[in-house]
Amino acid sequence: MTTLVLLDTNTYLRLAKRVRPFVGLEFGQVPYLLAIHKVTEDEVHCSAHLKFTNPWFDGPEFANERLAKQVRLTKDEKAQIEAAQSVLMGWVQMDVSRFTSFGRSPPGYADCWLLAFGQVRPAVVVTDDLGMHELAKDFKDIKVWHGYELLAKLKTAKVVDDALIRDIYQALEANGDMTKTWEDAKHKVFKKIFGPAPAE
Repeated sequence: MTTLVLLDTNTYLRLAKRVRPFVGLEFGQVPYLLAIHKVTEDEVHCSAHLKFTNPWFDGPEFANERLAKQVRLTKDEKAQIEAAQSVLMGWVQMDVSRFTSFGRSPPGYADCWLLAFGQVRPAVVVTDDLGMHELAKDFKDIKVWHGYELLAKLKTAKVVDDALIRDIYQALEANGDMTKTWEDAKHKVFKKIFGPAPAE
């Protein structure tokens, strides 16, 4: 049975431009299927900053791929996801300070929707949002990966090679988009490509 791998906004924006094709890609022995939902697309369209920094997002190649491979939900699934989303948002509100510590941002509407999707479908949710990872810890049936974990699995499946991983890291650095988790993974998860971390 194929397992959906649901991409959040930042993961999509970090990888989709360079890993081609992306949405709808099936990989690995499980197998996994990369998926996106309209809630992610809407998040970009509602943000002037994201639209400005990612002008390629609405290019025909990317827009057509997302449209053709977009996840469809039944009426019953939508109702279940909305109910689960409400529980997750309420959980965040009960202890907002916990989700804002260590530079995290509290999961919002779209974040909780994606995590709720992961409960209902089920699916793996890929996000670099540490607040979402913190929230998922409280609900054992929500599985989350960091973006670099997805990239490592794509490498194992021979979807990406060392040169492309270097390109992705160079783009993250050039765009000021390097998170601490990606930085840490550079010399641990991708040690064979980048070598060990430089000594302090």
